[in-house]
Amino acid sequence: MPEPATMIGVGGGALVLMFPLARRYFDTAKEVVDVVLGSVALVLSLPVLAVCAAIVKLSSRGPVLFVQTRVGKGGKLFRMYKLRTMFVDAESATGAVWAKAQDPRIVPGCQWMRRSHVDELPQLLNVIKGDMSLVGPRPERPEILAELEKVYPNSSKRLQVRPGITGLAQVRNGYDGSVEAFRRKLEADLEYIERRKWSMELRILAGTLKKFNDTGAC
Repeated sequence: MPEPATMIGVGGGALVLMFPLARRYFDTAKEVVDVVLGSVALVLSLPVLAVCAAIVKLSSRGPVLFVQTRVGKGGKLFRMYKLRTMFVDAESATGAVWAKAQDPRIVPGCQWMRRSHVDELPQLLNVIKGDMSLVGPRPERPEILAELEKVYPNSSKRLQVRPGITGLAQVRNGYDGSVEAFRRKLEADLEYIERRKWSMELRILAGTLKKFNDTGAC
């Protein structure tokens, strides 16, 4: 059996070789990391999701999960999952609109899920399926993206990578709620696409956890 020092030396050498490969094949390695971490996070989130599902079901009629069409990498449409925190047919009279603070469409008792973004945990399923990544630009609805592209033609550049559950824009600016606020989001997303690397991925994930903890403490 190899001595511990030999095993440590071989393991360290393997890591030294893996880091350059991970940088070189960033996209492929990121997909693997997404599936692994997404699966672990989903399993760990099951107790929280069970409690949230019970609250949603007891608070209003309708399904627990809300499925919405979003625009993914390369403009491909996919079905994104969320916990349903709004009343059924909340947009039947208005069409696609941004959510806002103190939104009357939100089911009583579910505001904290939106405030803490716990309602987005089902998107881990999208990560495992390959529709999304843990980190990347937030996916837009086709109707809203069409309007944004009229004001910001370079919005389509955000579709060069897979959308994420969280991203640089969310950590830096929070979530946008208007066409005007989207400008800051777009700048951050394009910066992420231009500079993305493992250190940035880790900083964004750490920043997301911090914001989650800060929100939960409110």
